Amino acid sequence: MRGPAITPSLPGRPELPTRGERFDELVLDTVREIDTRWQDRLGLVEYAVEDTPQLPDDWSGETVPLASLVRGHGTTPTRLVVFRRPIEHRCETRPELEAMVLTVLVEQVAELLGMDAEDVDPRYSSDD
Repeated sequence: MRGPAITPSLPGRPELPTRGERFDELVLDTVREIDTRWQDRLGLVEYAVEDTPQLPDDWSGETVPLASLVRGHGTTPTRLVVFRRPIEHRCETRPELEAMVLTVLVEQVAELLGMDAEDVDPRYSSDD
């Protein structure tokens, strides 16, 4: 079958959210919960989702990064980027994807705050 399964109400715009849009919404929901709890300690943090990390040609790492954390200084915000495709590649179901996004974000925020990931979010489990 080719073409949309549902006729869009607005021409040129899909009726259902794309895979990327659903992932963005999942990250945004998770970030809201974490950021609300830790805003007073986090300061200015810019969250983003990118499809894949830009790896140098001479990359020799065993695994592709799932996220990137670049600390800000002065008026430059800290930037936390989650990489959609490597995370999706590791998950088979929606609950696995939700757990992986939570794990990645909690671990990055824990690194930023200098605390244990278990203390950042009670839903975090180190066996994930």
